[in-house]
Amino acid sequence: MNAPSDPAWTRFFPPAEWLAAYRREWLPSDAIAGITLAAYAIPVSLAYAALAGLPPQVGVYGYMLGGIGYALLGASRQLAIGPTSAISLMIAATVGALAGGDAVRYAQIASLAAFAVAVLCFIAWLFKLSVLVRLVSDSILVGFKAGAGLTIIMSQLPSLLGVPGGGHNFFDRAIKLAGQVGAIHPLVLGIGAVALLLLLVGERRLPGKPVGITIVALAIIVATVLGLPALGVPVTGKIPEGLPALGIPTFGLLEFDDLFPLAAGCVLLAYIEGVSAARSFAAKHGYPLDVRQEFLGLGAANLAAAFGHGYPVAGGLSQSAVNDNAGARTPLALVICSVALGLCLLFFTGLLTNLPKAVLAAIVFAAVYRLVDVRALLRMWQVSRIDFYAAAIALVSVLLLGILQGVLLASIASIFLLLARASRPNVAFLGRLPGSGRYSDSARHEDVEPLVGIIAFRPEASLLYINAETILETVRVALEKSSGVRLVACDLSASPYIDLAGARMLHELHDELASRKVTLCIVGAHAQLRDLLRSEGLAEKTDSGQWLRSLDSLLGDDQAATAQRTA
Repeated sequence: MNAPSDPAWTRFFPPAEWLAAYRREWLPSDAIAGITLAAYAIPVSLAYAALAGLPPQVGVYGYMLGGIGYALLGASRQLAIGPTSAISLMIAATVGALAGGDAVRYAQIASLAAFAVAVLCFIAWLFKLSVLVRLVSDSILVGFKAGAGLTIIMSQLPSLLGVPGGGHNFFDRAIKLAGQVGAIHPLVLGIGAVALLLLLVGERRLPGKPVGITIVALAIIVATVLGLPALGVPVTGKIPEGLPALGIPTFGLLEFDDLFPLAAGCVLLAYIEGVSAARSFAAKHGYPLDVRQEFLGLGAANLAAAFGHGYPVAGGLSQSAVNDNAGARTPLALVICSVALGLCLLFFTGLLTNLPKAVLAAIVFAAVYRLVDVRALLRMWQVSRIDFYAAAIALVSVLLLGILQGVLLASIASIFLLLARASRPNVAFLGRLPGSGRYSDSARHEDVEPLVGIIAFRPEASLLYINAETILETVRVALEKSSGVRLVACDLSASPYIDLAGARMLHELHDELASRKVTLCIVGAHAQLRDLLRSEGLAEKTDSGQWLRSLDSLLGDDQAATAQRTA
């Protein structure tokens, strides 16, 4: 069989599919999108590299090489790959402590981290670990993004104000910044404020246009004409010309237990952000997205960045939106963007020498302020307090501990919150709907008729070790409040699973009811539940013939039998 026609082969190498279906009329759209993305990427990559504590050209390397790597193995047709604010901040917070003040070692560790991210992505693809990312809930992401946005904004304020700044976390930076208010450089503040204002206005009035590169060009012209560097305005300085020298990352710089948490945190952030963006564009353009394949795309992007002495990259929603709005039809737009960035590195880096750092800080500020989604937090508070608590834990953890430790702590907290929620399931006590033979939750329908001599309850969750005791206690309370009870009906129709602790709980309930001369009936049990109940001996204590019946049927027959006895 011819390899390119093999469906399995094309699934692992997406270009074989989209290139085969490529139309000539798509090329202008991809070309325009690639050039537009390059215009967006230049100022953003310079700003994010500064945020990561790396030379400015390293950010451009990430966009150029990461885009080519993703175009080879990524599944999305619109996702744009490059440095992101969260990963840049994580690199700055983590690598700085590991490098010990050595700038060369700092850059080497950052490239090694990109290589480690690539290795972890390939391992995750091999073992189909995309399911593990689901442990990070949407509510955690809202809190994490808010915390990351506030942390990044706080880290950029010193550059906007022209002060040294400093500090290890959000609150430490805020305290140090407050003590430096008297040293604010008015000219730097003015430049940053004007740039930020123009960025925000341009974003609103000219969506999808290369506003960032235009403002960068204007800032360079103004700084050069007015001699702003001589007036104490910090600028980027000379950026080395030429393409990155490809080479193998330097190994042996770190122990495994130092490198793994950084790489794992980058994979977690990169995959979640990338897949979320890729899914939205796949839905918009009507094509399927293989989320497992995204591990390969992300791995290839980071492997290319590592060999080009870059640092970890990811797919971001903002740059992908620029790519999509500019008309990208396929990943060829990323390749064209990489070519445009390569030409810029070869011939135009000298033009960036007098770019004020306050403008770069304004670009970062404008890119991340939307991460602080106050409306989403308020809605969580109104709709689901447990989701709000998860978001709040993520937000505070990031502010106190940093990006990496914050998201990991929030993920662990999310699991515990999930267990806490599962340990207190709703137990519906049922009554008869007037004028019908149907039964519903008495707490939700005030007009239901109470059942005489019967307690019918429906656990609205699986019966597991974490909630079995809670369910039993809830039924005991209902028994104590009732009198003349002759039948307790347990409706398991809303319980998809039961474990041994759940079965033992039913044993204990049966024995307590039997001591009171009360019958226990189990109804609505699914196949797996029936198998386990039978294995645990419940068939010897309850009528297993009732297990398949619905509650409506059971209580309907009981009502008819009661009426016949009365007659």
